[in-house]
Amino acid sequence: MQTYQGSCHCGAVRFEADLDLGQPSYRCNCSICRRTRFWPAVARAEGFRLLSGEADLVQYLFNTRKNQHWFCRHCGVRAFGIGTETPIGLMYGVNLGCLEGVSEETLAQIPVVYVDGLHDNWQHAPAFFAHL
Repeated sequence: MQTYQGSCHCGAVRFEADLDLGQPSYRCNCSICRRTRFWPAVARAEGFRLLSGEADLVQYLFNTRKNQHWFCRHCGVRAFGIGTETPIGLMYGVNLGCLEGVSEETLAQIPVVYVDGLHDNWQHAPAFFAHL
């Protein structure tokens, strides 16, 4: 477990998260993840800290309205989201593309699990996933 700093593109939203980059990250084909190209690693609730920019965040809820999708109101980047009903309880999905100081080599080595959120088949990979 290591603490990483991250931000949205314009820097208005800043956070830190305790992550193990050797653990799986996720790529999902659901409507919002596919459109935003969201690539999260999981942080437990106690392992995520919003450092600045709370007033700069815009929340988007849809479908079951259980998961909170947060975007910077200035640059539009989705730095993190909050899952409220997951197998581990409340968790933060931290966008790996928003982490600072992580090399391309390190990012390329992070394991990825592909999930079929489009069909609510979370335990299986979709038939096609190379584009995710």
